[in-house]
Amino acid sequence: MAVEVDTQKVMRVLSHRELAEHMDAAGRAGKAFLFVADYEMKRGLFMENPLERRDLLWSVGESGNSLPCNGCAEGAQPSMRVLREPTPQEYAEAFAVVRRGLMRGDSFLVNLTGSTLVVASPMEEIFHAARAPYRLLIPGEFVCFSPETFVRISAEGIISAYPMKGTIDAEIPDSRERLENDPKELAEHYTIVDLLRNDLAIVASDVRVARFRYFDRVATRRGDIYQTSSEIRGTLPADWRGRLGEIITAMLPAGSICGAPKEATLRIIREAERSQRGWYTGVFGYFDGHSLDSGVMIRCLQRHPDGTTRFHSGGGITVNSDCQSEYRELLQKIYLTR
Repeated sequence: MAVEVDTQKVMRVLSHRELAEHMDAAGRAGKAFLFVADYEMKRGLFMENPLERRDLLWSVGESGNSLPCNGCAEGAQPSMRVLREPTPQEYAEAFAVVRRGLMRGDSFLVNLTGSTLVVASPMEEIFHAARAPYRLLIPGEFVCFSPETFVRISAEGIISAYPMKGTIDAEIPDSRERLENDPKELAEHYTIVDLLRNDLAIVASDVRVARFRYFDRVATRRGDIYQTSSEIRGTLPADWRGRLGEIITAMLPAGSICGAPKEATLRIIREAERSQRGWYTGVFGYFDGHSLDSGVMIRCLQRHPDGTTRFHSGGGITVNSDCQSEYRELLQKIYLTR
């Protein structure tokens, strides 16, 4: 059995302001680091020389610090069993709060999420078995296996965002064509692309859409799904390495997991959702001394203060959304990757 430890005993939890200061200083000095920022913008974690440490286990693309799983059975396939998911009535009540905000014109797009009570294999086993470009294990507290990029920054100072919005079961006949031609999904995607363009414009110049609505097929233990993304680029100022913390925190929370306009949408989310998100839908990333890559922390299990483990999932809501369809999408996203 994998041994889980209390991260707060081996790594100090920072405020987002302190996290930004650490990132700025390390970037200015050209030092490699790992950073983690939660959704509520209350907690952050920072680690210099992250390839050499084991306080957290992580992988970003081809980089990471994970060793073979301690105590995992060879060839073991992690499992997860749902104990209690949000009921249709609970989801409908939250959906109604969101819809009132949309009808008032407070928001054009709201990402509504919920948590599902589960019992699962040890988080370390899930971390090692998952196949995703962004994986993070905060021992005893949180495991993430996310397909979604937050931002990438090249050594030349080009910042890119990849908003992911639009999902469908790939087994549905003509599923990709249905997703591509769905007016609700198209409107939702236009909205999130516009929001991310605005977010990048806070920190960069010459912001532009490089690719619009490309499709990825993702394998899950419940079957394949199609996901839709776009790519947006901008150019950072010459001194960007010394301002990494300032740049990243200026764009939080990530636009793809809240909505637009951001401030009003965050108020709707606070009213609609029954529990705090915690680390879920925060961001984490790796700076190697030259370039940065980061992911949005979706597809995750989280230990809650009451000792339960919950899987968080959700999706974007617009005025054209159907409550039952959105509820089904929330349930469809409860999966372990394979």
